[in-house]
Amino acid sequence: MFRYNANTSGLGCGLSFILIAFLLASVGLGWVVNGFLILLCVLLITPIIAFWGFQWWLKRKLVQDECPVCSYEFTGFKNTEFRCPSCGEALQVESDGFSRITPPGTIDVNAVEVSPQQIEENTYNE
Repeated sequence: MFRYNANTSGLGCGLSFILIAFLLASVGLGWVVNGFLILLCVLLITPIIAFWGFQWWLKRKLVQDECPVCSYEFTGFKNTEFRCPSCGEALQVESDGFSRITPPGTIDVNAVEVSPQQIEENTYNE
């Protein structure tokens, strides 16, 4: 009543490779088998190391910050120049965040709002 069907279609191919490896090792050509196994290991390990290395490099090169003009948050590569996707302002990515690109001779300042009460209180205190 109970039937067990084993799929052995690849078994003959695998056994053939094992028999050829034993034959080469017995003849004195074991270095061919060892070289093939080393090559196989290198081909399997290299993509994993490359993936981790690329992630490490990407974490070091990307900066996430807000646009100093419109406060739109996005990501950019360090030491590059581009435009903000929201407002179109020319920006430069530095090691810690984004800054506006200003023409030579231009002084870029940040405006600070001061309430009239603070000005009146300071003039009366002096």
